[in-house]
Amino acid sequence: MSEQKPTLILLWTYVEWGGAQIYLLAIMKVAKETFDIVVILPRNSKRDILGYLEKHDIRYEFIDACIDPNPARSIAQKLRRQWRRIHAEISSFRYLRKYDLRNSILHIETAPWQSWILLTALAIRRAHVFVTMHNIMPRSSSWREFVWKLRLRFVSKLPRFHIFPSNKHTKNMLKGWVSEPFFEEMEVTYTAVDPVEISNVRNSDIDTADLKLKHEIDPTKFVVLCVGQFIDRKGRWVFLEAASQIYSSNRDLAFVWLTPSYPNTEESQRIEEYGLGDSFKLILSSDVGSHRHDVLSFFRIADIFVLPSFVEGLPIALLEAMALGVPSISTNVNAIPEAVIHEKTGLLVEPGDALALANSITLMRDDADLRVALADAGQTFVLEHFDERLVAQKVIAAYKNSLAGH
Repeated sequence: MSEQKPTLILLWTYVEWGGAQIYLLAIMKVAKETFDIVVILPRNSKRDILGYLEKHDIRYEFIDACIDPNPARSIAQKLRRQWRRIHAEISSFRYLRKYDLRNSILHIETAPWQSWILLTALAIRRAHVFVTMHNIMPRSSSWREFVWKLRLRFVSKLPRFHIFPSNKHTKNMLKGWVSEPFFEEMEVTYTAVDPVEISNVRNSDIDTADLKLKHEIDPTKFVVLCVGQFIDRKGRWVFLEAASQIYSSNRDLAFVWLTPSYPNTEESQRIEEYGLGDSFKLILSSDVGSHRHDVLSFFRIADIFVLPSFVEGLPIALLEAMALGVPSISTNVNAIPEAVIHEKTGLLVEPGDALALANSITLMRDDADLRVALADAGQTFVLEHFDERLVAQKVIAAYKNSLAGH
């Protein structure tokens, strides 16, 4: 009789998926050989992420709870968001009680400085809990940061609790926020790309001109692509401001943003105010295709990739663009410089500087040799340093060590 596999439970309580889920999928693909995997996610989760799980034969279950990740602008919104978070944590804990947590691994997407009560309750049940932090906590008042530090230092001393920083910047910023032994033991497990998938996309026969026409993008124009949620922290208005500055003197460029969801009416009206007309296209990722291959193939319409974020960990879309050989521009924030080395593997601008972004786009547009050099160097660097298979092996080794030490 074959030995029963231990269970690996992955849980998140929000419906907007992105780099964090791609990171977890990379782990799942390798962990299937060792673990019985189940993903727990909100009932109204998007079909895209469910399709990815089904493609890799990952079992999933639904929880009737969902947090609101959007910024709260009023007291009522803040209170409502806090209540949804508390409700989601209570619901998650109740749902998890059906599992043998002592002999399972729980990898949960949560903010440990907020969810310290949930993490404490899980520790009491002797759960092996892993949390990945893609970036450091947002800056706040001195009092609030003091409370957060107390909570983080507390949870870092819980037995069988682990944090994976997904880049060196995040780990370095946690120094002093967690206990010293905990800090020393934390392993960086990078957000990374699938080299096999990247190779398949690069070698696939794709008519990029036809793909542009399908999405009403002028095939004669130089395409500037951004991929990610169309939200403030991704630098959406900086992107449009830079596009507007270029458009005033050069209309041979097309600016395209691939996103999992459309903006609301107010945001759509603001987009119109930039006066870009058909030179800006907002395209739903679900309209591109239901598989990762379809989304990555869409990257090939781009002459350059731009991600003008204000806050990031190490964005998977940026790494994928670089791995596909698309010359890239991003911002000098958080972990991005760990992949984009200015004027070597890409270009960096300061966050919020639309003029600098416009100048960098124009420089790329006018200098084909620069594009080729940055594309080649960026591709080589990412494929050598950000291989998801190596990251998954490191994560799975940590899972096994935790179970062995219980």
